[in-house]
Amino acid sequence: MASWLNLGQILKVNAKKFPHTVALKDKDRKFTYPEVNRRVNKLAHSLLDLGLIKGDKVAVLLENSIEIVEVYLATAKTGLVIVPVNFRLTGSEVAFIVNNSDAQALIVHDEFTPCVEGIKTELKNIRADRYIVVGEKIEGYREYEALIKTYPQSEPEVKVDPKDTWILIYTSGTTGKPKGVVRSHESQIAFYLINAVDFGFNEYDVCLNVMPLCHINSTFFTFTFTYIGGTAYIHPARSFRAEEILEIIEREKITFISLIPTHYTLILNVPPEAKKRDVSSIRKLLCSSAPARKEMKLAIMEFFPGVELYEAYGSTEAGIVTVLKPEDQLKKLGSIGYESLGTDFVKILDEDGNEVSVGEIGELYSRGPMLFDEYYKMPEKTTTTFRDGWFSAGDMAKRDGDGFFEIVDRKDNLIITGGEHVYPSEVEKVIGSHPEVLDVAIIGLPDEMWGEAVTAFIIPRDLDNPPQSKEIISFCKDKIAGYKRPKEVRFISEEEMPRTGSGKILHRALRMRQTGKLE
Repeated sequence: MASWLNLGQILKVNAKKFPHTVALKDKDRKFTYPEVNRRVNKLAHSLLDLGLIKGDKVAVLLENSIEIVEVYLATAKTGLVIVPVNFRLTGSEVAFIVNNSDAQALIVHDEFTPCVEGIKTELKNIRADRYIVVGEKIEGYREYEALIKTYPQSEPEVKVDPKDTWILIYTSGTTGKPKGVVRSHESQIAFYLINAVDFGFNEYDVCLNVMPLCHINSTFFTFTFTYIGGTAYIHPARSFRAEEILEIIEREKITFISLIPTHYTLILNVPPEAKKRDVSSIRKLLCSSAPARKEMKLAIMEFFPGVELYEAYGSTEAGIVTVLKPEDQLKKLGSIGYESLGTDFVKILDEDGNEVSVGEIGELYSRGPMLFDEYYKMPEKTTTTFRDGWFSAGDMAKRDGDGFFEIVDRKDNLIITGGEHVYPSEVEKVIGSHPEVLDVAIIGLPDEMWGEAVTAFIIPRDLDNPPQSKEIISFCKDKIAGYKRPKEVRFISEEEMPRTGSGKILHRALRMRQTGKLE
């Protein structure tokens, strides 16, 4: 009978195979594979001793750190389910995820405890002794290092199967409430093995993780190196200073980084002195979240001589669906590439479920070993996103004559700003509650720094005396996360707002008016 080892289970094997390899490192610490395995086992035993059992959920509100990686690994060994929570969210947003996920323990960085304290009375499923803090000791929380210190280093005796759930991660909902995406061990294992082949990674690679580990992107890429015996350097997600990143590349001999266009823009615009750093160790780079322009691609390849540049398309639910490889970067500008290894042919379907012809636009459907299992507590939503076993994230795309795909539009008007996903309806609901706002539309406009800038188009109740832009932005504070708030506010008349015959706002038409591009 075939048996795939999950990320936690493979750790004990890697501890024997790579006894001297540094598995995890940050600016102050480094741990070899045997050291990481011992720490993770101690954490695993401590979580089980809290009364948690296989299938129970553990929420984490943590910045990028060695500790969050250890929690991923410990939950994999014990059959517990990790619920990563975006640390940029407001208290009410955090409370919704913790409660909706049925989390029974919460591990939090010390700097985020004020957020947790503000919502503790709402978190009915978490016992008082199951709040754990990483960092400074804080009353009402078990301190992480002290908690794991006394527990054994032996492997926890829990049977965890490949089909078992490992990650319950929340992605933005089109109606404002996030959806819990249930991912199994086998779906993640598939990614690590496929990723290693598609991108040509090996045990000698050193990955620099700067993307948030509360996002699926980092669990896809960074953990590939943990699985195959490489090294992962963990850097805080909120501390992206391009000059520092270049210094780390030079010092740590980094070979791979996954970045978004915003990050590349910052790197390409560092002062002349910083450009003298030795970045020759970089073998491969990934540009994710949004397609890179030709000018940026050329600049990246000039900045990192000899680098192999990749782009990938996927989702929290589907994993990586297509990859645009180095040899096609300049030949297929705007393309998302073709199918990942092990993935079935991508289908582009019309509204009736029929495959469209080459060059025609339809909805993109995929099927492969990296697919999620279901939306948590949302059977109807799960059903509607699948068509005969094929999944759609709601993206509209087309295929060219060579079999390469291109995303044309986001069916649900998703905005990607600085790598974060924002759905207009959530922001519109908040701004629409302002007493001086009659109606509002949120769209993403092209932005050199952020990829897309969240922009509010408001019909004020009094066009001659509208509220101030800064008042609108301030009104959103504490209601939605900072990255969801508009970076610009524009006031328009009712006549200027494009609508359907039934009165629905045409976001696409509004975006086209502003950019002058037919989308």
